[in-house]
Amino acid sequence: MNALSPKTIEFIAKPKQLLINGRWEAAVSGKNFSVTNPASAEVIAQVAEGDKEDIDKAVKAARQALESSAWAAMTPSDRGKLIWRIGDLILKYADELAELESLDNGKPFTVARAADVALSADMFHYMAGWATKRHGITIPISASGGNYHSYTRLEPVGVVGQIIPWNFPLLMAAWKLAPALTTGCTIVLKVAEETPLSALRLGEILLEAGLPDGVVNIVTGFGETAGAALAAHPMVDKIAFTGSTEVGRLIVKAAAGNLKKVSLELGGKSPNIILKDADLELAIPGAAHAIFFNHGQCCNAGSRLYVEQAIFDEVSEGVAEIASHIKLGNGLDPQTQMGPLVSNTQFNRVCGYLDSGYQEGAKAICGGKKREGAGYFVEPTVLVNASQQMKIVQEEIFGPVVVAMPFNEVDEQLIQKANDSIYGLAAGVWTRDISKAHQIANRIKAGTVWINCYSVFDAALPFGGYKQSGWGREMGAAVLENYTEAKAVTINIG
Repeated sequence: MNALSPKTIEFIAKPKQLLINGRWEAAVSGKNFSVTNPASAEVIAQVAEGDKEDIDKAVKAARQALESSAWAAMTPSDRGKLIWRIGDLILKYADELAELESLDNGKPFTVARAADVALSADMFHYMAGWATKRHGITIPISASGGNYHSYTRLEPVGVVGQIIPWNFPLLMAAWKLAPALTTGCTIVLKVAEETPLSALRLGEILLEAGLPDGVVNIVTGFGETAGAALAAHPMVDKIAFTGSTEVGRLIVKAAAGNLKKVSLELGGKSPNIILKDADLELAIPGAAHAIFFNHGQCCNAGSRLYVEQAIFDEVSEGVAEIASHIKLGNGLDPQTQMGPLVSNTQFNRVCGYLDSGYQEGAKAICGGKKREGAGYFVEPTVLVNASQQMKIVQEEIFGPVVVAMPFNEVDEQLIQKANDSIYGLAAGVWTRDISKAHQIANRIKAGTVWINCYSVFDAALPFGGYKQSGWGREMGAAVLENYTEAKAVTINIG
């Protein structure tokens, strides 16, 4: 197993405080909470437990920074350079950040280094370019009674409350912070209580990059206290939330007080469809990757696998074969391919869904149970003998569990099954027939459809969901709409 770097050891040993107005400080209550390593269930750090009073301080700091000359008067070019510098510093400290992700979340260090950290830096680099490219337009209007010049301005929406989940702690912080900074907003970031470490280290990086005081404030704490206070705060102009659909509904209710704007990136139960003419050398490992990446703790995980009957056994057994050889272990072990689930709560949730599936008649052809011993490990699992109405097919498990089901032909019934979900986040289609691929993609009610690939992300691509998978989009040019207001100006020029 790899030893932690001296810098990571030093960071872990330091007090974990809140970042408010450019300074690190204890929670007003003086309380802390424990953070555990999910691979061992051992406590690795104590972190300040922010609450309603801390959120209020952070929001007021963000409001002051929004109107201060240091941030409000910064040129778009200088803002872009600053955001680019953040991306550079993430790459500079990549190994340290990947170690923190592995300790905190359980994911393999190699995956965190190659995916989470690299994509986080890329998000800041991509968004840095938009700082000088967001502009309004002139509009010829037809109003009578004068000669008018009309144009629009794109202005920052204001103080933004951002609440992120535990499955990709650093990357979700980057997805939220980078576009909000690009548009000139100020931010209060509430991080998941399960995985606060990389976000706190990112806070240090933001200060090192030269971000003015109060522009980004980071509060650690619990959803029902700090998160709820942020969503309801009357001085917050916008809430951006990534997490479960259940909590998303609570966010909407809390935001109603001052009708703050809301964007939501929520759950999924994504269909992954393999036709009999697919290249199975791509499709089988692709289907395994779609569900087992990040231990299945992905909102876009391909957890419903629909396979044409003629190849069902070959595909389901092929995915099971891959699953059976995935090495579970501590994320800091270079041999580990899949770490633990993030917490005991998530561990019990996934095991509960497995029990439900067995009670309703499903059968595991691979995995299907927890691993005994320390840590929150669940074996990569392939379930068959399932029907569309089962809980394991309808509800988001958020673990390394795929349900494989056969279909007879590409018809309306298949499309109905694929769309038979409250969610609409993502989908996959595997076929050599490009016409069928487009036809199916056009019929799937999802914000992202991957064809002959899965989980391909890029900072330039918008990501978000239909139905109860959320409102709005992350990444790409589309995310900037979450953080701007369009102002129309009309001048009578005589």
